[in-house]
Amino acid sequence: MARYAMVIDTKKCVGCMDCVVACKTENNVPEGFNRDWITYETIGKMPNLHMEIRSERCNHCDNPPCVYTCPTGASHIHDPGGTILVTADKCIGCKACIVSCPYDARFVHPDGYVSKCTFCIHRVEKGELPACVSVCPTYCMYFGDLDDPQSDVSKLLQERKYHSMIPEAGTKPQIFYLT
Repeated sequence: MARYAMVIDTKKCVGCMDCVVACKTENNVPEGFNRDWITYETIGKMPNLHMEIRSERCNHCDNPPCVYTCPTGASHIHDPGGTILVTADKCIGCKACIVSCPYDARFVHPDGYVSKCTFCIHRVEKGELPACVSVCPTYCMYFGDLDDPQSDVSKLLQERKYHSMIPEAGTKPQIFYLT
């Protein structure tokens, strides 16, 4: 069984937003909404400052509160890969998943259902990379199976220092940021 993850090298990301545009185009994301976004964070204290640029999105958690709070089962874990998806026609737009997500990674689509990053599972199932990864001009984004020790994501997490977002939330996010 696969366990999909994304690794983003914060030393290579320049915040160009190509990933955001690719996602919007690939997934027909309505104007004014985003499934992924760029965050700039200044870390440290003067004079030792460091800026981290991150491409952020749904963290496709191993312990997803959005799935556990969904009253209809619209938010669910997709196999293979463990990707967290939303079945639009089962979603009643109650926003329980939005409230439970510590990453602010969901929005109510104008058609009334909750939407979010899907890791472009429709592409992955055809052997392609997610749209964001496929267009990155600095090659800072990696996607693959954490359960495959030969995958790029597994190798990078063995070789480099990394962090995930809000680990104290206990969600076990599957997005990792190389530092």
